[in-house]
Amino acid sequence: MQFHTASDGTQIHVHTVGEGSDVVLIHGWPLNHQMWESQLRPLVESGHRVTTYCRRGFGHSDKPWNGYDYDTFADDLRTVMTGAKVENAALVGFSMGGGEIARYMSRHGGQGVSRAVLISSVAPFMLKTDDNPDGVPESVFEEMKAGLVKDRPAFLAEFNQDFFGQGTEAGGTSEAMMEWARGIAMQGSLKATVDCVDAFGKTDFRPDMASFKVPTLVIHGTADKTVPIEVSGQAAAKAIDGAELVQYEGAPHAVFETHTDSLNQDLVSFLKH
Repeated sequence: MQFHTASDGTQIHVHTVGEGSDVVLIHGWPLNHQMWESQLRPLVESGHRVTTYCRRGFGHSDKPWNGYDYDTFADDLRTVMTGAKVENAALVGFSMGGGEIARYMSRHGGQGVSRAVLISSVAPFMLKTDDNPDGVPESVFEEMKAGLVKDRPAFLAEFNQDFFGQGTEAGGTSEAMMEWARGIAMQGSLKATVDCVDAFGKTDFRPDMASFKVPTLVIHGTADKTVPIEVSGQAAAKAIDGAELVQYEGAPHAVFETHTDSLNQDLVSFLKH
């Protein structure tokens, strides 16, 4: 395993494979870098050097008590890029990973970034407020945190139903896959898992969106119950100058699994441009 040291001493687990132009894959909540296993082969075989990593608090990275905010996450991403010698890279973020990209673009001026892809991303702003009336009520996030604290395995089993779109026409996956995802999620610390609900649910990325100065692809399922497309994918595409929006009709949140072929084709095509 490779590890790179963040500014506060946290060890971030990083995995790099392939040769060619750089791509950095940023995982979603509550998973880790393993969620990208179905994307690695197509990207490497199409001529890319692919770097994945575990967010602090998850997977093989250190699990400090603090630091679960997007300024820190963006700084950790810079640590990964510097340590792995990533240059002129495409950043690809799934779900809360899209927040890393948004904050990195503003906080670090998009240094070393040539393209961006937001997949089922939480940006620009999920929380329902007076000036974001279509957002998700705060009570939803508070209930998520309470469920995690009370019985994390049971919460995750229920959460995965909507995450993978079980029982829907365009979604759904095997029970084995859902159990695999729950096992990956349980590798994260409870503290990180709970704190990140506030991070992805309540961080306002709207001021960050103007910092996207590179070609950007936005991919989102129209039936995403975890991160509703209206306040995320569609809003992000409107906020980013020149962004391309690809909507997967009827797709749930976890398109990396439920729409693997379409996602891989769209990624490879976009990264060729």
